[in-house]
Amino acid sequence: MTATSPRLKHEVKDLALAPLGRQRIDWAGREMPVLKQIRDRFAQEKPFAGIRLVACCHVTTETAHLAIALKAGGADAILIASNPLSTQDDVAASLVADHEIPVFALKGEDNATYNRHVQIALDHRPNIIIDDGSDVVAELVQNRQHQIADLIGSTEETTTGIVRLRAMFNDGVLTFPAVNVNDADTKHFFDNRYGTGQSTLDGIIRATNILLAGKNVVVVGYGWCGKGTALRARGMGANVIVTEIDPIKAIEAVMDGFRVLPMAEAATYGDIFITVTGNKHVVRGEHFDVMKDGAIVCNSGHFDLELDLKYLKSQAKEVKEVRPFTEEYKLTSGKSVVVLGQGRLINLAAAEGHPSAVMDMSFANQALAVEYLVKNKGKLEPGLHSIPVEVDQEIARLKLEAMGIHIDTLTADQIEYINSWTSGT
Repeated sequence: MTATSPRLKHEVKDLALAPLGRQRIDWAGREMPVLKQIRDRFAQEKPFAGIRLVACCHVTTETAHLAIALKAGGADAILIASNPLSTQDDVAASLVADHEIPVFALKGEDNATYNRHVQIALDHRPNIIIDDGSDVVAELVQNRQHQIADLIGSTEETTTGIVRLRAMFNDGVLTFPAVNVNDADTKHFFDNRYGTGQSTLDGIIRATNILLAGKNVVVVGYGWCGKGTALRARGMGANVIVTEIDPIKAIEAVMDGFRVLPMAEAATYGDIFITVTGNKHVVRGEHFDVMKDGAIVCNSGHFDLELDLKYLKSQAKEVKEVRPFTEEYKLTSGKSVVVLGQGRLINLAAAEGHPSAVMDMSFANQALAVEYLVKNKGKLEPGLHSIPVEVDQEIARLKLEAMGIHIDTLTADQIEYINSWTSGT
């Protein structure tokens, strides 16, 4: 850990890890051609000159490319972790050593350290906040109202963060524009579905080395993350059960060929439980009580509170780590429950997060959302704003181009037809 007095310039585990981080960042860049094109343009145009920016994100190889792109655009940026277990320490070291980007992130940092890093971020007096879960924005709104005058706006990456921002707006405290990056088509259709689906199973397998084929896997929630997770689990040979509270999503799961049960019943069948709801205590005491001996539970939503770990600890006579990121809770009932990644994001705690190819589109959205806020400074109303459709489509076009894929365009006759109401059968 390197520091200068009286104020830290960065806080990472070990700068000696930078060469490994540099190598891994370079490898990820091979799969991120869209963000590279955006970075090259930013380097020429410098759209963020004079802008102070805070990014609260998972510190991964992919995030590194976003941070590098923003700095290339002239931003005075600092980066903090958005989750205590998601930081890749070698990447954090490389960003500091090789790119002179201040990073405050340590894998495994405790809550006090995490909260201190949020304060350091806000001490930067940001004009733009890139958030992942809305922790920085929430702290700003609750305890640093005087700094809102500095803010052009914020962007939000996750479903959980969007839920919090909507609640802020409904309570009348979201007094600045926030761009909903999560709901861009080139984000949630790909990142949430394909990224979460693959990386979640990757994390489970790395943590446990279990065979998924033949197991009963309970996917709690059938949003885009749940759809991707269920699809990939079935592809690995698992028997997938879905739990839902939304009747439309539940019937969609049925039509997709999955068994749908209430959680109280699914809890008795499951060998592995994966939560992807963004809500609180979706697996709780009455569910833990009826699980099989040795049931495995993990979370791939944003916060660890999807699992009621406080209850589980209250019922445990012993908790021990049996593998890295794998803890066995031996209960007073005689059964055991295995918790992966301390209930935090299993795909980042035990694995490397989403593949670079999908984060290429997600972070292209983030970069262009920041540019959109800066270009429209003072013009946007307070509240949530969607990524402009033309930006979404441009990201998809650039991705297809990088993949060597070409698509059709409408003819003049077709354009006339779809804009006319006089032609019919």
